[in-house]
Amino acid sequence: MGIILDLIYDNLPVIFVFLMGFSVLVYVILDGYDLGVGMLLSFAENKEQDLMVSSIAPFWDANETWLVLSVGILLVAFPVAHGQILTALYIPTAIMINGLILRGVSFDFRVKAKDKHKKLWDKTFMFGSLLTAVTQGYMLGIYILGFNYTWQAQLFATMVGGCLAAGYVFIGACWLIIKTEDELQKKAVQWAKKALWGVSLGMILVSAATPLVSARIWEKWFTIPNFFFLLPIPLITAWLIWQLHLWLNKLPLPQDRYCWLPFAGAVVLFLLGFYGIAYSFYPYIIPDKMDIWQAASSFDSLLVILIGVVIVLPFIAGYTLFSYRIFWGKAKLIRY
Repeated sequence: MGIILDLIYDNLPVIFVFLMGFSVLVYVILDGYDLGVGMLLSFAENKEQDLMVSSIAPFWDANETWLVLSVGILLVAFPVAHGQILTALYIPTAIMINGLILRGVSFDFRVKAKDKHKKLWDKTFMFGSLLTAVTQGYMLGIYILGFNYTWQAQLFATMVGGCLAAGYVFIGACWLIIKTEDELQKKAVQWAKKALWGVSLGMILVSAATPLVSARIWEKWFTIPNFFFLLPIPLITAWLIWQLHLWLNKLPLPQDRYCWLPFAGAVVLFLLGFYGIAYSFYPYIIPDKMDIWQAASSFDSLLVILIGVVIVLPFIAGYTLFSYRIFWGKAKLIRY
């Protein structure tokens, strides 16, 4: 037992960066699909919009809990990095928060608003979703380039923002394939097929830029034997994108068979992309400037914080799983 405790104590920064990364990944997947559904409202008819909102109604608020958790871990476990990252990303972070506020307000008001006001709240919900998604992608692009604010970096970050929005639209459309039926489900399949191109472009952009901006990352990916060990990751990613394209051409199937497959594929695609980014930048929390040990709080503080995380995290995960179990199945219209 003493050896295990010593091992935990010595690797507390690694444990916390794993927990933070896990929280970010879960957020991107869960809140990603409801951001995607929000953006897709602009392509749907009025009755379809109501059903689309109903499909995310039981989940969207809880999905954002994972964002709060990841930022909280960054603040308490890596306070120095937290200050530098949020200082560098202050304006896009403020814009993202405004997007989240617009989504939250419009989500509640659109359900109870009179018909003449409902379209306004629908547009606000769409705009808030788009603003949040693009801003998150922009911040990812700036982070990859080491907080460089040249015009080339700005252009790259903006492109990554658009591609991440396409990724959210893709996983949102895959969610609708599971939760809807008939014509709306068929539309969701077409939306997913179109958004898959944006996902592919985004993964190519990030994969190409990451090793080019850092000699250290280039060596991690392209020196022998690392190159051969890591080669399956891009190959599996390319194969999965092709398989998703083939499956989307077949859906919907009779009895709604395999309607879950595109969403599962989207989750794996996000996992592969996240793994690539995490591998590239580890052990740095600020690219090539500050590693996780330099940024971490004192080990005694981390140990106390870990106790709190161990208590809180199972409740968040349990509530998330419970809500998805209770509200699983095809979406129904919200009634008040």
